[in-house]
Amino acid sequence: MKMAYVFLLIAILAEVIATSALKASEEFTKVAPSAIVIVGYCAAFYFLMLTLRSMPVGIAYAIWSGLGIVLVTVFSIFIYKQVPDVSAVIGMGLIVSGVVVINVFSKTINH
Repeated sequence: MKMAYVFLLIAILAEVIATSALKASEEFTKVAPSAIVIVGYCAAFYFLMLTLRSMPVGIAYAIWSGLGIVLVTVFSIFIYKQVPDVSAVIGMGLIVSGVVVINVFSKTINH
């Protein structure tokens, strides 16, 4: 199960890099950022597939989406100067809280 979390972390990081490069690709008109998007998403889905060998899809996706949202937002602050407002930060905090509750209390995953 530990490897599932390693694979999931790699998948999340690849997805965050790909999503962050998506804006820079300017609708796939810029070659380098477009290549990062394609390679990043391919890597993300490959490692997500490896994760799903031993983790339920709902749990993996909850962690994927929760951490992905927060990390893409952090990247956007530094790369694109897109600072979220207080409501957005509160919403992301609730998402992260949900992921923590799933991981700590859910009987669906092996602890």
